[in-house]
Amino acid sequence: MFNAAKDLLTSKAARTYANNLIARYGRVEELNIDSRNRKLRVVAQLEGEPAAVTLDVDSYQIHSEGSKRFVEIESCRCSRKWLQTLLNDKVVGRRFELPPWAAAAL
Repeated sequence: MFNAAKDLLTSKAARTYANNLIARYGRVEELNIDSRNRKLRVVAQLEGEPAAVTLDVDSYQIHSEGSKRFVEIESCRCSRKWLQTLLNDKVVGRRFELPPWAAAAL
């Protein structure tokens, strides 16, 4: 129950953060984090796309290096082939530094 409440709050904060990051490209309509199973789902309406795009992160890991924390996407699926290819090339298997609020929540 605690994880569900924490994930709900973290998901809302992450959606706001993500919307600031992608404002030029579209908007995130849904962002759901399941920290217990290390999964997340993002539904976004991207400019030029006729329907929302769904991204499912099937597995991620959190890494610590000193006081910094990083997320590494191990596997994901996307409803658009072009975006799946981009994610495979530029995101899967790479580490990205987490902002402090996210590092504390995940």
